[in-house]
Amino acid sequence: MTTLTWNDLPGHPTRWWGLPVLAAMRRDYLAVIAAQRPLGDLVRQQVLGERSVDIFDPELLRAVMVDHADALIRWQRGPEVFAQLMGQSVLVTEGATWQRQRRMLMQAFTPKRVAGYAALMTDAATAGLAGVADGEVAMDTLFSHLTMDVISRTLFSTPIGTDTAAAADAVQVLSETALAEMFWPVTLPDWLPLPGKAAKRRASRLIHGLLREHVEARRASGETRPDLLGMLMALRDDATGEALTPQEVYDQCMVSFQAGHETSATALLWWSWLLAAHPTAQAQARAEVDAVLAGRTPTADDASALPFLCATLKEAMRLYPPVAAVMTRRLTREITLGNVRLPARTLVRVTPWLLHRDPRGWPDAPLAFKPERFLGQAAHAIPRGAYIPFGLGPRVCLGQHFAMLEMTLIAALLLQRFELAPTRRAAPRPRMAVTLRPEGGLKLRLQRRPA
Repeated sequence: MTTLTWNDLPGHPTRWWGLPVLAAMRRDYLAVIAAQRPLGDLVRQQVLGERSVDIFDPELLRAVMVDHADALIRWQRGPEVFAQLMGQSVLVTEGATWQRQRRMLMQAFTPKRVAGYAALMTDAATAGLAGVADGEVAMDTLFSHLTMDVISRTLFSTPIGTDTAAAADAVQVLSETALAEMFWPVTLPDWLPLPGKAAKRRASRLIHGLLREHVEARRASGETRPDLLGMLMALRDDATGEALTPQEVYDQCMVSFQAGHETSATALLWWSWLLAAHPTAQAQARAEVDAVLAGRTPTADDASALPFLCATLKEAMRLYPPVAAVMTRRLTREITLGNVRLPARTLVRVTPWLLHRDPRGWPDAPLAFKPERFLGQAAHAIPRGAYIPFGLGPRVCLGQHFAMLEMTLIAALLLQRFELAPTRRAAPRPRMAVTLRPEGGLKLRLQRRPA
């Protein structure tokens, strides 16, 4: 087989050093990458001298993200932007620092540890749903508030309270800002009188003030609690016995608070739309919840007894992955992928939005909502690398067990209490910030079920 090079790969012609492509990405990133897809499984692009390759084949994706994981680092612009928001957390660090943080943090996110947060999750969801009235409900607001309260209780053992709406809005402002800044070579100082800078400053002050108050109060009291903050403060490196530094504890709290609530809220948002638009699937999920729970509050042990409900959540994340584009990687050395030799410094782009809708991985109506894809033998037939809502390889999301349990418990509690119906015929148009949100928000009609 002839070995090809990056120059031999198909790609759209570019002009003006790729600046029009960069502008198009700022407007609609997914549309730009979708235009690459018809050209092949490996497609090149060059913007401002940076050579990139989009990978659309699941096997090739696994090869680069798993087999060649040691040749990958994060594209530096992504960590630069996110470090402004979340410090030197496990989301952005590299090398020995990342390995140490990852090794330690895995202890806090094992399935057994996560199960211990279930009561805090259901307390938050039960309290939030108690205030929901029949009629049209802004689901983006509802789920943002619910998951914000969940992460506050699991981090600090206390509800977020009256700060919920402001904090949820602040996270959205920071997400929108992060995506916009990703397409600039540098981040201009926040004190400059530029569009969006004042909103970013206010949002950052609010979030940092909220978290700093909780963390400093805990340190001052010396109190130990069985919550995520307590776990982070108690972690010790098995290799050295060292604890996380105070700044590392704060940074991990920040990434848990921002990323942990927003991705779950986004996934639940699309899930609620899909169940409202597919009443048969909604009825089946509700019947399962009623049969298993018989009106009681779910626990961590109930998640495995609700396979169809979990399948609806997984199918929602297939069609609308919360993180629709994985943070770009850079090759630190030359690798051969398939029969293509890719040089060091090539940027590797991964887009779950397209992988999850590829007919090769999903031959049975790939754009249709079919939760049964994730049940029984059908689930085992899903090609490796075709479904990556939590990423792939060594940097797979640490919080995936947390997120799945949180979403399952909230979904079960919602179906126990309400029937969902759409207020519009057409599906909402996806719009990518850091997460994939419905443009203009989402309203559904909720009808409380008889007690």
